[in-house]
Amino acid sequence: MDPLLKILMVTRYVGAIILAIGIAIFIYGMIVNDFVVITGIGVGAVMGAVFIFLIGMFLVATEEMLNKNHNRKM
Repeated sequence: MDPLLKILMVTRYVGAIILAIGIAIFIYGMIVNDFVVITGIGVGAVMGAVFIFLIGMFLVATEEMLNKNHNRKM
């Protein structure tokens, strides 16, 4: 398997797991507990999941562009 695909799959799974946990914490904070601190933690977890996924996408795209540029010069 291509190393770039492995990185993309790992960031996708980690992002999805953290996103699911963040949504669950957010819903728990809003509906069940009505506690603002727990809601903030849920929002932070969702934002963190999106950030992790975007950084993974950026790393894969950058590495692919560098590989294409290196292959073109040779």
